[in-house]
Amino acid sequence: MSDALEILLTNDDGIHSTGIRALYDALSERGNVTVVAPATDQSACGRSMSHEVDVETHELGYALHGTPSDCVVAGLAELGPDPDIVVAGCNKGANLGEYVLGRSGTISAAVEAAFFDVPAIATSMYVPAPGDGASLEAVDLEPADYAEATRITSFLVEHALETDVFEHAAYLNVNVPVADSEGEPAPVEITRPSQRYEMDAERDGERVHLHDRVWESMDPEEIPDPEGTDRRAVAEGRISVSPLTAPHSTNHHETLEDLADRYAESVGVPEHVQ
Repeated sequence: MSDALEILLTNDDGIHSTGIRALYDALSERGNVTVVAPATDQSACGRSMSHEVDVETHELGYALHGTPSDCVVAGLAELGPDPDIVVAGCNKGANLGEYVLGRSGTISAAVEAAFFDVPAIATSMYVPAPGDGASLEAVDLEPADYAEATRITSFLVEHALETDVFEHAAYLNVNVPVADSEGEPAPVEITRPSQRYEMDAERDGERVHLHDRVWESMDPEEIPDPEGTDRRAVAEGRISVSPLTAPHSTNHHETLEDLADRYAESVGVPEHVQ
């Protein structure tokens, strides 16, 4: 492309996160980057929307006191130039499997862009949890740790728009391992979201603790996810790229049509209005 790319960059970890700065620096070498990102951490907020949010100028662009979806709407409709592509990330923590698609703020930003018919990439980095039971927030990451994420995202931003990738996919869900300390690039695998779901709950008096057990089995020697899934690829040290669509839809279902007809008969819907 002869003209510089226009890139809208957002995330759900907040505008002050290391991950968004790493992507900003890398993508600025490929085009004009406008950042519209949450002013505070909005992880796992899904596609929550606000009717009105405060906005502040920031050295990277704009900080919105709202969600990632708010940021995409505001960025596309008002604050930024018409972008060629929206990038969300880099998220500290992987977004793997079907069940996170509606839960992740990073993914939701890409989905929001898809409804504007703007191609999007959501990039997340798998960070193994500390062995002492500490939370992911306790893991301290440097910009260099995001080298794998910035490398693959920059490549896709620069080259995917020249192909027909986004004629078949609304957005790409990219998950990467932490960068190799020796700088060895990881291979890429085109994947599908894993279908594993292992949420459970335990009551303790007046509180209920929710547990996501799926992260307890990420050992590449024992991981139960099948070949070709995003979770297995990342656990085994590969970059996962899943082409996804929005909105989610299903094929025409004859059995459901039959149920609709039976309902009409059971409640006496007149034939002329069926």
